Amino acid sequence: MTEPPTAWTLLRERTFRRYWSAQTISYVGDQVTLLALPLLAVLVLKATPIEMGLLTAAGLAANLVLSLPAGVWVDRRRHRRYVMIVSDVARALLLASVPVAYAFGHLSLIQLYVVAFGIGCFSILFDLSNATMFVCVVPSTGFVQGNSLINGSRAMSFVGGPALGGFLVQLLSAPVALIADSVSYLGSAFNLLRIRPTEPAPEHHTQGQLSAGLKFLMSSRVLWQGIVAVATVNLFNYMFSALVILYVTTSLGVSPGLLGTIIGAASVGALLGSMLTSPLVRAIGVGPAYVVGLIVFPLPLVLVPAAGGPRPLVLLLLFLAEFVSGLGVMILDISYGSISAALVPARLRARVAGTTRTLNYGIRPIGALLGGALGSAMGVRHTLWLATIGAVFGVLWLIGSPIMRLRTLPEPDDARQPETDPVSAG
Repeated sequence: MTEPPTAWTLLRERTFRRYWSAQTISYVGDQVTLLALPLLAVLVLKATPIEMGLLTAAGLAANLVLSLPAGVWVDRRRHRRYVMIVSDVARALLLASVPVAYAFGHLSLIQLYVVAFGIGCFSILFDLSNATMFVCVVPSTGFVQGNSLINGSRAMSFVGGPALGGFLVQLLSAPVALIADSVSYLGSAFNLLRIRPTEPAPEHHTQGQLSAGLKFLMSSRVLWQGIVAVATVNLFNYMFSALVILYVTTSLGVSPGLLGTIIGAASVGALLGSMLTSPLVRAIGVGPAYVVGLIVFPLPLVLVPAAGGPRPLVLLLLFLAEFVSGLGVMILDISYGSISAALVPARLRARVAGTTRTLNYGIRPIGALLGGALGSAMGVRHTLWLATIGAVFGVLWLIGSPIMRLRTLPEPDDARQPETDPVSAG
């Protein structure tokens, strides 16, 4: 068996290093926008709660309507890298339109809705193309380590991105701060222009394109049970997310600034998780590591509704909830991403990713709406208890699943899928 490459080995390889740099630059910019765009709506355009909800929905809506057809379209492209580059440039232009409109006095919430939706659309095209690009630049033996490096950058963006975003908003104003993310997308595109990976041949079948990803997922107990389990966690987690800021700031009396500091500091847990996943996989296996992540991600969030007593204790519990949860989500994402990269044939990767995105992201606004409704009906704290405990039970989907016994990644082998199989031809 080939020895898995180390992080240093991967980073010494020029193609992977440039690919990783593109991801890293983009992640930091995303975190700036995640803070600057809603602050712009609130501080400059005086958005109401309903308008803020519409802004959030605009960014998520593309996942429900575009992911499946986009997966089909991407799998039929010969050069997915070009799709990623165009998506980066398009997102840069969309964001740049905001400070330009602000400078000329024409900025409106309608424009922000359009920008949020447009960024969501091009992010889908980028991410679905990236599902194939990752396996083009990372050897199969390095899937776990490669995912760890990518998610390590993501974790670092959680730590530094919000602080950078807040600093830029305070120093330059929210509209101008968006230029930072616009530039980050151009930096990502520049790095992608400098690599020349060998991409798999495009898919030429014309029948059953939209259902191909779903059929393949359902044909694999490992992938299907894995995605249903994480979708269950996300349903309850977004019930939690819809209410946690309201609860912490009003019921627990934590100021927004202090809450931001706690979240930023606790995000070190995500960075630690990205570093620990590879040794954890070697110690217990990739399947059991996924199960660990599925539990460790939601379980510590019970500390939020449980928080009470002296103020230092409340702050400590909030920190621990975010810290341990961040560690768990990295173990979860890295292990499942590596399993998926190994099991999904190259010709189906974008369609499977599109189906996965529809299931995983499509459940999130449902969870948020459900959380808001239950919070009004039974109280915010009781709903948080229900959400945090319910999320832990997502692991029950894995009872009897072969993922529990999956110690190593299977070798990716498209030859195992005949060209006339029912997934692509049905």
